[in-house]
Amino acid sequence: MNPDSKIFRQDRDMDLLSSNNNVEIDKRALLSTLWIFVLLNIIFRDIHEFFRLGLLEEMMTGIVNGNQVTEQVMLIGAFMVEIPILMVLLSRILNYRINRWANIIIGAVTIALVIGMGQKDLDDIFFATVEVIALSAIIWLAVKWRRQKLS
Repeated sequence: MNPDSKIFRQDRDMDLLSSNNNVEIDKRALLSTLWIFVLLNIIFRDIHEFFRLGLLEEMMTGIVNGNQVTEQVMLIGAFMVEIPILMVLLSRILNYRINRWANIIIGAVTIALVIGMGQKDLDDIFFATVEVIALSAIIWLAVKWRRQKLS
């Protein structure tokens, strides 16, 4: 891909978030960091599940939580994890307009996936809640994001 194309970020665009103390935070970096936060929560939610009593025995049978684990199920899981991995990068390199809409749409889709997975126990509810809050913050930041040009 051509780095000069309009899909990718232009160096002359400055996307900064200002607070009362005039501390400026690059919105691209903030969005990318929030996607890292979401990704880590997804990973640790999965790792934490390994400590559930009986899970390893279920995995050995090929049926987990009453669902047969097939190649298609594994592929769907891979896509679900790949979304935040990809957004870590895309939040930094896409141009303003595409970046903003990608964060809004993919954030909403990821919320639907997190909720749609269902929560089996308290730790699942905890991790899902944290993920939904972080994804909501991503959507909110993208909705409020306005391009600011340097003079």
